[in-house]
Parts: sequence; structure tokens; C-alpha cells
Amino acid sequence: MQALRARGLVKRYESTLAVDGVDLAMPAGEVRGLLGPNGAGKTTLLRMLFGLVRPDDGAIELLGRPLNAPFSIPLEGTGGFVEEPCFYPYLSGRANLELLAQLDGVDPGAVVDELLARVDLHGRAADRVSGYSTGMRQRLGIAAALLRSPRLLLLDEPTSGLDPVGARAVAELVRELSAQGVAVLLSSHLIGELENVCDAYTFLRHGRVVWDGSADRLAAEAPASAFTLHTSDDDRAAAIAAAHRGVRAGRSPRGALAVAVGPEGLDGFSLALGQAGVAIRRLELLVSPLESMFFALTADTEATLHELGPHELAERALAKA
Repeated sequence: MQALRARGLVKRYESTLAVDGVDLAMPAGEVRGLLGPNGAGKTTLLRMLFGLVRPDDGAIELLGRPLNAPFSIPLEGTGGFVEEPCFYPYLSGRANLELLAQLDGVDPGAVVDELLARVDLHGRAADRVSGYSTGMRQRLGIAAALLRSPRLLLLDEPTSGLDPVGARAVAELVRELSAQGVAVLLSSHLIGELENVCDAYTFLRHGRVVWDGSADRLAAEAPASAFTLHTSDDDRAAAIAAAHRGVRAGRSPRGALAVAVGPEGLDGFSLALGQAGVAIRRLELLVSPLESMFFALTADTEATLHELGPHELAERALAKA
């Protein structure tokens, strides 16, 4: 049984086609990144999955049950939030969770304190939510989403407002839930936060799916990654790059070399530098495979990934860097 299955979803707002024939499927335990620029249709798609917006066409199944079918309870076993989670600002974090638990028919008992500790809010549990930062409200939203022990979690920008430590903690929690068989759909435009978390990705552009597949497939199909390179002789390194197949190099805004190269060409280029007596002093990833794929797929052009070709894709990666 798929945790989530959507087929042919369409949503129009007057003359705007916000979602255009989207298919999406997730098995239990999968963490999937939903990526796309602002206006790509991510939030509208999530609203349909939550039942907040009725699609104009298409069908949705959550945990094997059709959404909006007569007498069904499709959101049972599903948790999450779309856009920013909302709470009663004059109540404390603990009181908000206790109220939500009662509305959901869950005994607050020890579960509320356990969830507050899980999202590192136990020290501020008695404070009013009106005094919470954006990141704290996001963490409280995640705690609220976990109240019913969901098997499907839909999260819209869950790390918005979080510092790097908080974002890492959310990533660890997501992987922990995945290991327990929870399917997690993460919508974000912050690519770096998804790269080490997701098993698969779906890219949206202008309401359509422009790429869908596993993280391994993405790594194999992504255009060249971009690196900053500091050497003992950057001019000589640039000349070697120009003569090395599959490698592009140019000066970055900071003065170092910016190098676009796929994983199969990086080792050979590094060896060529060593053989020429050019020492590599620092090599830093500037544009990851996921980022380069994002730039290629969501660029404001009608050309597809396969029509652009590797050299133009590398140039786009370097230009974005």
C-alpha cells in the first residue's frame, strides 16, 4: 500500500493553472523532497493533499483511503502543516498542544511533555506562544503534527526560521520517523536542508512535475557540480581545465577558480593537476548535484534538461554560484 498516491491533480484559479496534471506516489518510510521556485504550485498541491482545497480534476489516496470519498476519514494517520503553523498566541505552548490533543481525541497525558522535549521546547513550554520566535513556532508545529502518531507527514517549509542547529535536529527527527515507517513529504525551496535527508525528489515548475525520481537517480542524471578551487597556480590550473574533457573553469567573484565538473571527471582533473605540479590547497563544493539539477529544471526557459546539454548546464550552475 502506498502512503500517498495522487493522480492527475489539476487546480485552476480563474485564468491561473496552479497545478497541472500532477502525479505523486510515496511508499511507507520514504522521505521525499518537493522542490520548486516560488509560485511552482507546491503550497497548492499540499493544500489539496490536506483536503483544504478541492482539486478540479484528479484523485488522491492517503494511506490507501480516497480523499473526499463519502463517509471516509482520510486524514486519520496523517499529520503536518501547510505554510506557517498557527496557534492561540495567548496560550502557552503546552496548553496549545493539550487543546489540540483533546480535539483529536488523544489523551494529553505524558505525550505532550514528551513531544515538547523532542522538539527542544520543554524549557519554554509554559511561555505564551506570542513570545515564541518563528523557529520556535515551527518546532511547536512539528510537535503538533506528531500528536496522533501519523504514518504520513506533510510538512511545508518545516525549517523556516530555524538556526543551523535546529534545522539539523529537524533532519534527524525526520530520518528517525522514516526508520519507523513514517512517510514524510517535505516541501521547501531551501535545497541544502533537503540534500542529506531525502530518499527521492519531485520537482515542480509552473504547476507541472518536471522531474521525479530517487536520490541515486538524481545523482546520476544531475548536471556538473560546481566547486571553488584554490591552488598553488590558479592560472596553470585554469589552463589544465580548458584542456581536460568535461571540465569548465573560470574566476569566481571572490577571485578563486570556479570549476564545473561531474563526479566522473573530478578525480581525473585532480590527478592531472598533481602530475603538472599544481597543488590543490582547498576544494569546496559550491553547487551540489541537487542544486545544479534545481537550477537546470526550474530556469526560466522552455528548454528541457536533455535539450540544454552539459556545457550550458555547467554555465548555469556557475552563473547561479
